[in-house]
Amino acid sequence: MEVTSHDREARRQLVGQLAAGTPIYIAHTPNSTVADVAEAACEVESDGFRAFPHLVARRIPDQRSLDQALARLRAGGIDRALLVAGDLRPPAGPFESTLDLLATGALEAHGIRTLGVAGHPEGHQRVEEAMLWQSLQEKQRYADRTGAMLYIVTQFSFDADVVTGWVRRLDHEGIRLPVHVGIMGPATLATLIRYAKVCGVGASLQALLTNANTLKLMRNLKSSAEEMLLAMARAREGALATRIVKPHFFAFGGVAQTARWLQAIRDGAFELDADGDTFTVRR
Repeated sequence: MEVTSHDREARRQLVGQLAAGTPIYIAHTPNSTVADVAEAACEVESDGFRAFPHLVARRIPDQRSLDQALARLRAGGIDRALLVAGDLRPPAGPFESTLDLLATGALEAHGIRTLGVAGHPEGHQRVEEAMLWQSLQEKQRYADRTGAMLYIVTQFSFDADVVTGWVRRLDHEGIRLPVHVGIMGPATLATLIRYAKVCGVGASLQALLTNANTLKLMRNLKSSAEEMLLAMARAREGALATRIVKPHFFAFGGVAQTARWLQAIRDGAFELDADGDTFTVRR
């Protein structure tokens, strides 16, 4: 799941709520620096979790800032990161894409060997579909060339069929990277729609906005974290079992609430509904 660099109190609350070694991603928000992210990641790592700092290409002002952040991560025992291009226009520095970050060689030089990269099952507001696939293909080549462990973290969606169709297309595009499927954490529908607008979620958001009153009648759309999680778990029962390896939760309803919800699921404290499409957490 994700926290931000300035959520120190929320991060502390996770100790004892989530199992040691749980991956915690540190988002690089507009009001923080890459140095802030690196420092927060080291704190998360020292708390017993596996910290995955976001490196947002367009928010990094220069090569020196990148190198200093990577050096801090290395000193903190962190050899992993999530690479994101970001949407800052114009960029704060010389990096416009995650490929620009990879091309510097700095990640390899500082021992960052496990890298998440972004996937967009519903497309991207500002990037053509062909360019998205080309970018993933180039990242696959980077993994092949360097031996780095790359994987894809997808944007969240309300449509399980769109996500699974996109994952199936990876093979056709020559991309073998495993997939961590982005899933919205427990939150109200209004909150989910607000974040979906910010994150640029496409067709499934439009369906939500135009069909909110009949949402439960629409077989493919999933309006809750419970529904989407079950749909993705079932997708792993077939040919996608080796491609969809785990969920990546966006804590839109709050870090503490998401942590409690995850712990209840891990403890088996939930009940499936009659048709098996969703479940209710008992605590």
